[in-house]
Amino acid sequence: MPRILIADDEESMRALVARAIAMDGHDTVTAADGAEALEILTREAGAFDLLLTDIQMPVMDGVALALAAARDYPRLIILLMTGFADQRERASGLDAIVHDVITKPFAVADIRTAVADALASRKTG
Repeated sequence: MPRILIADDEESMRALVARAIAMDGHDTVTAADGAEALEILTREAGAFDLLLTDIQMPVMDGVALALAAARDYPRLIILLMTGFADQRERASGLDAIVHDVITKPFAVADIRTAVADALASRKTG
């Protein structure tokens, strides 16, 4: 069962995403910001298949989290989420470490598909 770490400062978004991807049998762990997510990654020695993180968060944003996670856990697949066009542009320079950027708002089916595609990329890549 794939383990997925979800980082988003909006509690309702964290809960929605966790419920949506749990429908596909994934084990989810959530964090309220990038610093908490990095702490969880470190504590669990990167034992996750996928990091799904919002870009704009307090304390540590998703871009800083993605850079740290990719450095420390290069096999970790990273998906970013954002509702802001300028944040999407910031992420465009991260193509080497980020599988995709998902634009908010999204439908439950869209996030489930994005997660499935990201997880499938590891098996083939």
